[in-house]
Order: sequence, then C-alpha cells, then structure tokens
Amino acid sequence: MLMRRISPFLLVLLLNVPNVSAQSRAGTTAVPFLTLGTGARGQALGHAYTTLATGGDALFWNPAGAARPYADMHRGNVFLTHYEWLADIRYNAAGVVVPVLSTGAVGFSIATVNYGDMKVRTVAFPEGTGETFSSNDMSLGLTYAQPLTQAFYFGGTVKYVRQQIRDMSASAIAFDFGFILETRYLNGMNIAASIQNFGNKMQMRGINGQVFVDIDQTTAGNNPDIPARIDMDRWDLPLAFKFGVMVPIPLAFNTELQLLADANQGNDNNLNSDLGAQLHYGSRTFNLDLRAGYKDAFIDNVDSHLTFGVGLDVRVSAVRFGFDFAYIPFDLLGGTQMIDLRIYY
Repeated sequence: MLMRRISPFLLVLLLNVPNVSAQSRAGTTAVPFLTLGTGARGQALGHAYTTLATGGDALFWNPAGAARPYADMHRGNVFLTHYEWLADIRYNAAGVVVPVLSTGAVGFSIATVNYGDMKVRTVAFPEGTGETFSSNDMSLGLTYAQPLTQAFYFGGTVKYVRQQIRDMSASAIAFDFGFILETRYLNGMNIAASIQNFGNKMQMRGINGQVFVDIDQTTAGNNPDIPARIDMDRWDLPLAFKFGVMVPIPLAFNTELQLLADANQGNDNNLNSDLGAQLHYGSRTFNLDLRAGYKDAFIDNVDSHLTFGVGLDVRVSAVRFGFDFAYIPFDLLGGTQMIDLRIYY
C-alpha cells in the first residue's frame, strides 16, 4: 500500500534524471531573483510547493492556489515575508488575496530585492572614489484565480518586473499561469503545474550607456563629441515550467504526512527535481506544520540541498494569525533564516 502511495514520486524522479552531458545554462537570464523562491513555507519544502501553495504566497509560486480556501474556509489572506539573503542582500515581499464574486479571488503582490550600497571603483581608484551606488530589483503582480470545478483551480498573473543598477535600468511585462487538480486517488492526491515568467526580453538603458564619439575622425573641424548610446544585449526572463505532485498519508490524531515532489525545467538550468515533506496537525483552534525539503536533487555543485522549517497558525474569533519560519544551512556561505507573517480572513 505504501508503494502505491509514493508511486507518483518515483515517476517524477524517473522523468527528472538530467542529461549529464548537457551544457549548463546558468547565468544566461535576467532578474534571477524571480527564481529565489518567496516565503518561508515554500523554501522550507525545498521549493516543492507548486501543489500546496495557498494564500498570498501562492501569488509567487502558482497563481491557481490563490482561489483555494484555507482551514475554516478562509478565502482572504495577507502575507508578509522578510529575509536577508547571502552577502547582506535583503528580500521583502507581500501579497494580498481578496475574495471576489462567489468563488474567485484577486491577488496583489510585490517583491523587492535590495543589494545595498557599493563603492564606485575605477582603475585609478581601485579602493573607491568616495562615491557609492545602489542596485535593486522589483516585481509587481496582479492575479486572478478561479475554481473551474469543485476540484480544479486555475489562475493567472500579469506582472511588471524592473531591475536597476546605478543609473541603468531594464523592465519587462511577464505572465504566470497555473492549475491545481485535487483528485480522489491515493487519499486525495493533488496534481499541479505552472508556467512562470513568460514575457519579453530585458535590455539595460540609461545615462551610463551614453558615450561621445567623433563620427568622422578623418575630417578636421567637425564636432568630436556627438552623443550616442551603446546598444546593450537583450536577456531572456528566467522562464520555468513546473509540474508537481502531493500525496497525503493520513496518520492518527488529526495528523497527516504530505509528500511533495516537483519537476522543474527552466531556460537557465537543466531539468531537476525538488522534494519536500510536511507533517501537518490540524484542528479548529490551531494548525502546526513541520517541514523539510531537498532542493535541486539532480544538480551538482549546489551549496545547499537541505531545507527545514516550521509553521503555526492560531484561530482568534473568525480570523487566523499565522507564522512560518525556514532555515537553509548553506555549506560555505552560512545559514539563511526566513520569517513569514499571515492573516487569514
């Protein structure tokens, strides 16, 4: 019976063995912050979150999840997350899900990345000129999600993405689409898929790309300082297709073990798998979740595969207040801690 329950995971793993001879495409797309993963819940599950996403953080993982009710049929949600990434990079995100019509939901999301102030260095002043510059990324999203049947959810997001470094910036419009199917098989197995960051290419523009040239150096007396601009390369967005499976295994005392697996194919990396497990205890008063994950299962030279986390929400009258925590123990770069706050209404 147990083998029948976990068979979808074996299928995902078999389909997910990469071609070891394939050339790496890492670092070939713009705005890589879109692939970091937003929120402690998805991070703690090793990014195997396509099927389980609900509430405000579903806006960043699978927009279909924004239409799924949580616990006591809560359809609205406010989600906030903050963490410091490597090298003092600060990541902040927020999402709001508002119920509309009888079963639909509208979501608003924002994510920002601040890389901090850096010194301006030149060949003449390698230790700095005394000036500083900053770099930051941003994403703004508008989502609509709707259950098409009692067990099939669909959602889409349109988002504005912007990247800036000093006086140079680039922007693009991108789309996310996703679905979630709640089946009657294997204790209610969930199947989900999403396409993320489908959009136009990004090209840096700004005053730092301006140069002055002499268009005819063979002629004396002409203007040697004609303003011109350097034509920068255009870079693709990190397009990704994800297919996920979640199999619940009921245990005693209102406890359930949820096994998750995602197959992830992007245009900037090889085909790989993300695996996760969540031990869930639920009651009308509170829910408690213990989480663990294994990210990038078939990719070598990754500084950290393992992820861990915990989540708790408590019901107060008709509202639930939630807290999620995740920890990623990087081998060489130190651990990263993430904190989420949620309100379900």
